[in-house]
Amino acid sequence: QVQLVESGGGLVQPGGSLRLSCAASGVALTHYAIGWFRQAPGKQREGVSYAAPIGDAYYAASVEGRFTMFRDKVKNTVYLQMNSLKPEDTAVHYCTAVFKGGLMAREQEYEYWGQGTQVTVSS
Repeated sequence: QVQLVESGGGLVQPGGSLRLSCAASGVALTHYAIGWFRQAPGKQREGVSYAAPIGDAYYAASVEGRFTMFRDKVKNTVYLQMNSLKPEDTAVHYCTAVFKGGLMAREQEYEYWGQGTQVTVSS
């Protein structure tokens, strides 16, 4: 059974940092395209960052230069390091994965989803 479990969300002040984790079981994330999406209240889910099994990650313009996605192959975990957080980053953040070799930018392309972790940026 495939499971993705996110953690690391919370309440942080503007300008602060959080690191989200996405721990996988039942799959080896090394071979999977990975994505981070988020959904704010009253808004559609949007893509934050995507990466093919090999290669650099892509970032949405709204987070470019502030967020970094990286994998730990030994821990079979994907991380989203979020710096210089803004109130508009407040959302439930989801990690997702699919067994494909390319860069997947649309949520419909993904197969496995975590339960989400809440990120709230507020003073």
